[in-house]
Amino acid sequence: MPTDFQHLSEQLPGWVQECRAYAAEGRVATYIPELAHAPQQALGIILHHKSGRTVSAGDCGMPFTLQSISKVFTLLLALMDRGEQAVFEKVGMEPTGDVFNSMLKLELVQPGKPFNPLINAGAIVISSLIRGDTPERKSERILSFIRELAGDDTPSFNDSVYRSEAATANRNRSLAYFLKDNKVLDEDVEPTLEVYFKQCAIEVTCAHIARMGLVLANDGVDPSSGRELLPKRFVRIAKSFMVTCGMYNASGEFAIQVGIPAKSGVAGGILAVVPGELGVGIIGPALNDKGNSTAGVHLLKRLSEQYDWSMF
Repeated sequence: MPTDFQHLSEQLPGWVQECRAYAAEGRVATYIPELAHAPQQALGIILHHKSGRTVSAGDCGMPFTLQSISKVFTLLLALMDRGEQAVFEKVGMEPTGDVFNSMLKLELVQPGKPFNPLINAGAIVISSLIRGDTPERKSERILSFIRELAGDDTPSFNDSVYRSEAATANRNRSLAYFLKDNKVLDEDVEPTLEVYFKQCAIEVTCAHIARMGLVLANDGVDPSSGRELLPKRFVRIAKSFMVTCGMYNASGEFAIQVGIPAKSGVAGGILAVVPGELGVGIIGPALNDKGNSTAGVHLLKRLSEQYDWSMF
């Protein structure tokens, strides 16, 4: 059913306060040291409707880095740059059931290409497919793409997070060198990782990712201008991956409990899409054991139950 915005605007602050309590069950990410400074109890949300109306509550103005949410948009950019055949020669289309930075199936399953573009190994390969003569040019194109979809020129690279991630990324380097050895990654490892770390370190707010989600909800068309920003076919591919792989190895549980396309990041962000209707941006830095915002997931579950959002 269509979301009742009057009811939503009245109830949302209370639901945010109720769900904030779940942050105590999670932990802020510390394996990237710069992320450890985020406030444990923070929780904020913005919903952006195709009519242009927005509703917000909680700590929605808090800046955070995209982290793995960026993977949805580098996938879209790579599809636009290279086409489906070239992209899916390098990455698969299946969920793994493993943690996001696992390298287990790269060794066990031939030909050793990543199962999908939303795990770290797959996203590293996707970063290598972005067109550009240098890592700097590729990163500039990704940032410009994010800004266009967010409808705002303020998203930018958080240099402290980028440097913190690059300095502690031994697992990602291992993945990249393994991919290079398997001839899945054609580009050099360190320049590719520079692009990957920078895309993860793009700093946004809930308003930005809600607007980006709205474009996906509207099949790639900017509702305010009517201009096609993304090909409909590629948007459908991205949303399919969000349903099957977007919440790491909790994606199946999330599909049952919430039932909409979503992508999380370890800074605590969640981008969610109610197809044909609205985009949702959430920040809640305390993560559960699967790497998803614990309070944010509870809030999305509450909203989906209330407004019957599930696609299923």
